[in-house]
Amino acid sequence: MADCVKLRPGETYSGKQGFDYFEGIARQTVGSQAICMHLLTVPPGGRAKAHKHETHETAIYVLSGSAKMYWGDRLEHVMETQAGDLIYIPANTPHLPFNDGNEPAVAVIARTDPNEQESVVLMPELEDLIPA
Repeated sequence: MADCVKLRPGETYSGKQGFDYFEGIARQTVGSQAICMHLLTVPPGGRAKAHKHETHETAIYVLSGSAKMYWGDRLEHVMETQAGDLIYIPANTPHLPFNDGNEPAVAVIARTDPNEQESVVLMPELEDLIPA
């Protein structure tokens, strides 16, 4: 039987998407087999690179602050998010989150892959579709 593990966010790692994530639940930290969960703080003006997660779904719970997420094949849709919102991103969906607010946006992010960085695909061809 595997052991239960408790973590506290402390160390961070840089994701391919351009954000720094607090290390959380992942294969590398606790040996998880099918899920990862991290805490993300996006500072005002913080913006990810356009990307998609080829093989896993993402669920986000916004703890505080607000942000926008552009999504779709050409990032043609925009979703306004704020504290208390739950967001679902299907696998293989291009998206680009951006904090256009005046305070940090903090969220819990859960994914259906314990090695979530492995299926990140950057999409630089979409970067210029959203003004900086």
